[in-house]
Amino acid sequence: MNQDSYSSDQPTGQDPLVLLKTLQLLWTKQELGKLKEEIRRGFARLEDPLAGLLAMLESSSDWKGKGHSLGYCITTELQLWIKAHPAVPQSGTKLKKLQARVLGMLSQCPANLLDPLISIYQLHTADRNYLLEHVSHLYLQGNYKEAAILSIKLKLQPDQDVEKMCTPLLLQDKANLVEAYVAEYPELQRKLLQTLDTWCESSFNIRDIIRPYQGLSKYNPEKFNRRVLSKLIFRLLERFNVDSALCPNVINQRHLRTLNYLFYKRFVEKTMTEENWADHIQSTVGENRWLQAHLVQSLLRHCDARGAARWAQHCQVPPEMLPQAVAEELQKLHIQDRVEEVTKADNYEASKKKDYYQLPIPRENIHFLQTWEETLQCWEKVLQAGQVVGVDMEWKPSFGMVGKPRVALLQLALKDEVFLLDLPRLLEQAEAEGEKEKLPHFIQMLYSDAAITKLGYGMSGDLSSLAATCSALKDTEKQMLGVVDLLAVDKQLQWGKDSRKVDGLSPEHSHEERGVRQPEKGLSLLVQHVLGKPLDKTEQLSNWEKRPLREEQILYAASDAYCLLEIYERLCKDPESFGLGSDLTESLVGKQSKKPRAKKQLNKQEAPSPSGQEFQGPRTEPSHPPAPISPQEFSVVCDNMLQGLGRYLRCLGVDVRLLDNEDDHRKAAELRSQVGEGRCFSVNCSQKAKEQALQVLKHFNVQVSLGDIFSRCQVCNCNKYLKVSRERMKQLVESSRQVSGEHSAGCPGSQSCSVTVPVCDTAQPGCTPHSEQAEGTDQCRAAMGLAGDTVLQVTAIPPGVLDRAELTDFYCCTCCGKVFWEGSHFGRIVSQFQDVLVASGNTQSFYELS
Repeated sequence: MNQDSYSSDQPTGQDPLVLLKTLQLLWTKQELGKLKEEIRRGFARLEDPLAGLLAMLESSSDWKGKGHSLGYCITTELQLWIKAHPAVPQSGTKLKKLQARVLGMLSQCPANLLDPLISIYQLHTADRNYLLEHVSHLYLQGNYKEAAILSIKLKLQPDQDVEKMCTPLLLQDKANLVEAYVAEYPELQRKLLQTLDTWCESSFNIRDIIRPYQGLSKYNPEKFNRRVLSKLIFRLLERFNVDSALCPNVINQRHLRTLNYLFYKRFVEKTMTEENWADHIQSTVGENRWLQAHLVQSLLRHCDARGAARWAQHCQVPPEMLPQAVAEELQKLHIQDRVEEVTKADNYEASKKKDYYQLPIPRENIHFLQTWEETLQCWEKVLQAGQVVGVDMEWKPSFGMVGKPRVALLQLALKDEVFLLDLPRLLEQAEAEGEKEKLPHFIQMLYSDAAITKLGYGMSGDLSSLAATCSALKDTEKQMLGVVDLLAVDKQLQWGKDSRKVDGLSPEHSHEERGVRQPEKGLSLLVQHVLGKPLDKTEQLSNWEKRPLREEQILYAASDAYCLLEIYERLCKDPESFGLGSDLTESLVGKQSKKPRAKKQLNKQEAPSPSGQEFQGPRTEPSHPPAPISPQEFSVVCDNMLQGLGRYLRCLGVDVRLLDNEDDHRKAAELRSQVGEGRCFSVNCSQKAKEQALQVLKHFNVQVSLGDIFSRCQVCNCNKYLKVSRERMKQLVESSRQVSGEHSAGCPGSQSCSVTVPVCDTAQPGCTPHSEQAEGTDQCRAAMGLAGDTVLQVTAIPPGVLDRAELTDFYCCTCCGKVFWEGSHFGRIVSQFQDVLVASGNTQSFYELS
C-alpha cells in the first residue's frame, strides 16, 4: 500500500510513514529508550494519532506477529499516550472511514495487539453502535462464526440477542465457541441455558429451529437432537455452576430416564432390593406431578393397580390424574396404609447368602462412628506403623445428574474389626466446634504414612470424590505413600481357561427367581477369582446419605473394605499361581506414585447413566497383546452416544457402523452377545472422541498408515472412489447447473438435478487404494450417475474451490455421491494421530496417488 492511500485521512501534520521509517531504524539498532521518546513525539505531531497508527501498522511487515514486535511497541505506547492526551471524539464521514479500517485491522489482529487497539479505538471514538452494526452485517451475510468471534473480541455480547447469535453456531457443532461467547457473562449463561431447555420440551418441534438455517455449511442434522442438547446443557450447568432448577425440562427428562433405569433394575434384572428401590424412587420423583404420573403408569406395567395406588397415596397424587383402575384401588385403601409396609417377600433368604462372600469377623466388630470421641479410638488403632488397612468409600448414586458425588461413608478395615465413618456427620460436628481441619488432618496422615499399607480398588475415583466432599483433601493423591490399588493388580492377573476354579454355584444356575443374573465385574469379579465367591452387590445402589443405615447396608459396606485385606493376603502368599511376580509386596507398594488413574464410579458405585451414554462391554486385558492388524481388517459397531469416536475411526480407514440416534442404545448390548470373547470394549465416556479413538487403536493393536487415512467416505462408510480431474469437474459442475436451471420449474426431486449438500473446503477424500480412474465420456457418465442411480453432488462444490491451481483432482464416493478434495483436514488428522501411525509401503496420501 503506498503513501497516497492515506492522504485523505492525513490532511496536515507529520506523515506517519516517514515517522515509521524513523522508528524502524531505532528498532533495528535496539535503541528502545530513544524509540519510545520518538513514538510519543511523533504522535504529538500527528493530527489524527489513530489514523496514523493504522497507516503504520498496515505498512509494517511484522505487526501480525504474536511476539514483541515493533507494531506491538508502537500500539502500546500510543495507548499510554492517548490516555494522557484525550481527544474529542470524532464524527462524520472521516470517522466512518476510520472505523472501517479499525474493523479490518481487528479481524486480522494477533492476540497481543487486540486489547490495546480496542482500547485506543474506544478512547478515540466512543462509538460502540458502529461495531454492533458491523457485527450485525456479518451475521446477516451468514458469517456467523466471524460475527461471534468479533463480538467476543469487542465484548459486545451484552448488547446482542444470545439465542440469535448462538443458534447457528450450535447447528454447525460449534459448542465451544458458544461457551466462549457467554463465558464472562452470567446473565447470558442463564438466558442461553433457558433457551436450550425450552428446545427440550416434549411439545417443541426442533425442526422449527433448523428451518431458517437449511443452507448452513458444515451443518449435520444428526448431531442436533434432544439427546445431544441434554448433554450440552448438563455440561454448561456444571461448567458455569448454574442452578439446575433453571432447566426443568432437561432435568425432568433425566429423572425420567433414571426412573426407567430403576424399574429395569428392580423388575427385569431383579438386582435391587425393595428398600433401595423405594428410596431412589422417592428421591427421584419427589413432588413433581409429571414424574408421579409416569411412576404410576410404570407401576401399572410392572406390577398391579393396587401397588400403583399405594404409591399414588404415598405421593398424594390427585385422583383426577390417575387411571381409572388405580383411582378405584385408591378408594379401597385405608388411610393408615403406607408404601413402607409393602411386603419384603422377595428379599433374598438368608440361606442363599452362602453363594456370596461372607465377612469372617463377628457383627459386633463392625463399628458405625458418628462422633469425634468414637473416631479418635479408631485412629489410634489405624495409625500404627506396619498396619494394613482396607479403605473404601460409599456415596449416593447421582444417576448422571450435575456435580461430583460426595462421600457419605468412609470404611476402614483392619484384621479384626471394621470402622464405618459417617463422614457428613463428622465434618458437620467438627465445623460446629471450630475444628473442621481435624478429620482431613487424620485422613492425610493415613495416606501419607509410608509405614502403613493402604489397600483400595480404583483409589483415584475414591480420592476425587473425597476432594469434592472436603476441599482440604484435594491434594491427598499427590502426597500418598504406601498404597496398593488392587484395580491395577487386577489388570495384571492372568485369568485363562485353566484359571482357578470358583467355588459355589455358577452364575447361570443360582438365584433363577431373581431374573437374569448379570456377570460379575470389577471388585466382585476379583473377589470371585481370588476368594472363590463374588460380592453380593444388591446394596450397591443404596442411598448412602439416608440415616439410619439398614443392617444390609452396614454389612455390605464392611464387606467391600474387608475383602481387600483377604485378597491382598492371598496374593502375597501365592503370587505365582495368579501370574504375578514373587516380590509382590515390594513391587506393589513401591509403585504407588505411578499407578494408573481409574474412575471408581464405573467399577463400583456410580451406575451407568440410564441415558445410555456408556457402551458397556467386558474389558478384557489379555496376557499378550493381540497381533497387529490394519484398519481394513478391523470392523466396529459404535453405540449412538459414541458417534464422535466412530467418525474418528472412519477417518483412519476403519469399517464403522454407527447406530442412529433413533436406535435404542440397548441394540449395542445385543450385538455384544453375538461377538467373540475379548471383542467388546468399554470406552471412557469422560474422554474426548480423539482420546477414545487412540485407546481403541492401542487396545486392538490396529496399525494405521498414511495410506489408510480417509480411505473411507466419512458420510456413508464406502471405500470406493472415482478420481475426477479438475477440468472435468468444472465441466460437470457447469452441465449440472444448466440442467438444474432448465428444470427449475419442475419437480425438485428430479434425478436430472444433482443433490445439493453443503461441502466445506476442509472436507477430504478417502485415500483410494480401491479408487477407479474414469476417463473420457465414460468418466462423465460415471460421475453424473453412480452405482444405484446415486447422483454426484457437484453443485455443492463452491466455485472458489474449482479455481484453486493446486487442486488437480477430486474424489467422488461411488455410493453416496459426496465429492471430496484436498484441504487442511488431512494434515490435522495426521498430526492428531501421529503417535499411532506406522511406516508402510503405501505412505502416500490421497492427493499423491496417481
